Amino acid sequence: MRLRFDLVELVAIVGFSVLALTVVGVPARVTVLGPTLVDDDVLAQAVQRYGSKKYSQGPEEWLIRDFFKDRRDGVFLDVGSYDARKWSNTYRLEHDFGWSGVAIDAVQEFATGYRQFRPRTRFVVAFVGDRDTGTETLHLNLRDFATSSVDDSFTHRFTDKTVAREVPVRTLDGIVDEAQVARIDLLSMDIELGEPVALSHFAIARHRPQLAVVEAHGQTRQAILDYFARANYVVVGRYLRADTQNLYFTPLDPR
Repeated sequence: MRLRFDLVELVAIVGFSVLALTVVGVPARVTVLGPTLVDDDVLAQAVQRYGSKKYSQGPEEWLIRDFFKDRRDGVFLDVGSYDARKWSNTYRLEHDFGWSGVAIDAVQEFATGYRQFRPRTRFVVAFVGDRDTGTETLHLNLRDFATSSVDDSFTHRFTDKTVAREVPVRTLDGIVDEAQVARIDLLSMDIELGEPVALSHFAIARHRPQLAVVEAHGQTRQAILDYFARANYVVVGRYLRADTQNLYFTPLDPR
């Protein structure tokens, strides 16, 4: 006799199967009406493939390498690039795989490192915003540039003394046009809640990066998702659990 189950019974059976496999230590691999559902441990695979050493603060370097399969001679736009090597999402690409591109940060002290260690990178000192004129006040923590901010009260959470500095405001389109960048394969962006404004002045349809890695705090996450949806980009689901600080986007139509 052929047994038949309704939808509720089928879901219950699948759930019990996953639980049973997990309890006995067997990886959950369940087939339901077609494709196999597998929860890949992307980070473990990356460490095994690339080794534990990385330059990025989080897993960004590993996931970028995974996406591009260690492709050579790509072009990046690194917004909020920070130090030339420390916590860099693009140093490995340039040093090991011949990539080149533009790095942007509001802290001019980083320029020395880029001149010394990043010969294929054009470093631009700018506050990325909504215009190509005027300045913005940056409140610096000279002991830890990572906590510098346009919000002085934020910087004061990490130091008793801040230093105010005027930084030129630039749009991404203005910087890219001035640098005469022909193409962008990777867009990396981490500018502490400034992402929606910066993206709104970036002609993504013209440059069409194959991968965009964007830090997405709770306050800005929806605006970032909406921007990329309008541009016909989709979230790379493979990296959602591997990196909870950033979102990874790729064009819906890779052409």
